[in-house]
Amino acid sequence: MLSHENFGKGERLVFVHGFTQTRHSWRTIANKLSANNEIVLIDAPNHGDSSDVSLNLESGANAIIEVGGDATYIGYSLGGRLCLTAALSNTKSVNRLVLVSATAGIEESTERQSRIATDEKLATRITQIGVSAFIDEWLALPMFAGLNNATNQRDLRLKNTAIALASSLRLCGAGKQQPTWSRLDELKMPVLLIAGERDTKFVDLATRMAESIGRNAYLKIIADCGHTPHLEQPEQFLEVMTSFLNT
Repeated sequence: MLSHENFGKGERLVFVHGFTQTRHSWRTIANKLSANNEIVLIDAPNHGDSSDVSLNLESGANAIIEVGGDATYIGYSLGGRLCLTAALSNTKSVNRLVLVSATAGIEESTERQSRIATDEKLATRITQIGVSAFIDEWLALPMFAGLNNATNQRDLRLKNTAIALASSLRLCGAGKQQPTWSRLDELKMPVLLIAGERDTKFVDLATRMAESIGRNAYLKIIADCGHTPHLEQPEQFLEVMTSFLNT
């Protein structure tokens, strides 16, 4: 079973973090929602205290449902891919779905194979240079330009291991996600799609996903931030989340 923790009382909210993070990455947001909700923070496969649990997206999604049960599922980036996969295969367990900086997959097969090859090179690099150097390279990517030393959670990311992060890329990288654009209309629960204003690629992806899901989709673009809106603009993020949960 995936490592996790529960706290708070009320409607259950399950949080799944992104690549190189751990369940503690969601703690600030989760703490502020715990007054009226039961919180479940999960260490995704090959991350945190689940570092020795190697699962692909499909198996990882099932493992997340095994921990979370009937709940609202909130996933960021890698966590979004896991939560979307879970929602499509376990629709009765996912009461509501929140996808942050997420995608329904790379449709073009050549592009998908190229991404798999890129992630394989990245996985090899992690094991060559170690976690600390890799995290510094990772956080230097343009999509994280909105983070600073106070918000990038570098210390939390260093809790991961090189071998486990490499395994995560090989099993759950974006290229390994089977494209599910044609299935998004199967999502009958309320779905909130969040992207950062400056993360134009994921703004476009979120907009398209909302259109594909239909009437039960809610699209929110968080101003003045990039790929990590919950870290860059936590107050705006909380307002959007609270409004959605109260709808």
